[in-house]
Order: sequence, then C-alpha cells, then structure tokens
Amino acid sequence: MKNSRIRKLSVTAVMSALAAILMYIETPMPFFPFFLKLDPSDLPAIICSFAVGPLWGVGVQLFKNIIHALSTQTMIAGEIANFFVGAAFVLPAGIVYNILHTKKGAVIGLIAGTVTMALTGIFTNLYITLPVYSLLMPIEDIIKKAANANSLIKDKISLIIYGITPFNLFKGILISTVTLLVYKPLSPILHFNVKSRNADINEKN
Repeated sequence: MKNSRIRKLSVTAVMSALAAILMYIETPMPFFPFFLKLDPSDLPAIICSFAVGPLWGVGVQLFKNIIHALSTQTMIAGEIANFFVGAAFVLPAGIVYNILHTKKGAVIGLIAGTVTMALTGIFTNLYITLPVYSLLMPIEDIIKKAANANSLIKDKISLIIYGITPFNLFKGILISTVTLLVYKPLSPILHFNVKSRNADINEKN
C-alpha cells in the first residue's frame, strides 16, 4: 500500500509539473473566438486519471491552475474556469475507465468526459469567465471580435453556443485521440514496470 501511494504521488507530481508547463503553450484557433486558445495541458491530467485514479487527475488540474494563477492575465477567472472544465473532463473519464478497464471503457470514458466538459463550459463561461472578461473589455466588444471568427455569434448566449461549446468539444476530441494513442506505450512506465508487455487498455472490446 505504501509503494502504491508513493507511485500515485510520484505520477501526479510529474504530471502536474508537465501540465503546468504545457498550459503556457497556447495556440490560437482561427475558427473560434479570439480569447480561446488551445493548450495540451489536459493530456497529463487525463493520463494521470487513467493511471492512478480520477481524483488524482483532478489534482493535476488543480495544481497546474494554481501555478498558472501566479502569472494570470484574467484576474484568476480563466484559471478557475479552466479547473472546473478540466475536472469535468478527467473525472468522469477516469471513473468510467476504472470501472471498465478496457479500451472500450477508455473510449466511453473519454466521450463522457468530453460531453461533460462541454456542458460545464457553458456554465463556467456564463457565470465566471465572461462576467470577469467584461470588466477588462466591454462585453459588446468581446462579442463583436468573436463574430469575426463566426458570424453566428450575435450575443452572449450565441457566443457560448456557437463559439465556446464547439471549441470545448473540439479540444476534448483532440485530447481524447492523443490519449488513446499514447497511453498504452506509457502505461508500463506509469506503473513503474518498464519491462511489462501489458498495457492497461486492453485491445479487446
């Protein structure tokens, strides 16, 4: 039990540090509102959630946002929203995978996580991110600039429906795809068994 806890703490610490670094690698997406930037920091969190448990994956989301908050440009609103959205992704995905420990379980979990993340993003942006952003820039200007990327955006609700939600779905699908590609090769290392030929994601459906 002691060795297992040490492994979980070690994996979580490494993934938290990696996620914090990756959170600074932001890529603007031309088809989405200007303030939405893609970063790969959810990847270490979901890998941790699969490898050692969903709550540990949530811990990675928490630690990376605490670190990023030290240099925040969003009055911490961006980090708070990122935590809730990220936790909504890794928690259900990890729970499903821990119950159904197969490749099929991983896929189902990632789909559930992506949908939950998109739904959570609606509320975090409606009640956290956009209200705070409107203190930095008038909401009318935010909507106007966002409409340059998508003409369907007319007001705050359409911004969330046609701009933010598709972005979160796109991000979830992308992170899920990469997770399915890299988790199997990483699994022996994450379980401190580099000689193991068995991965946690079973190829059998």
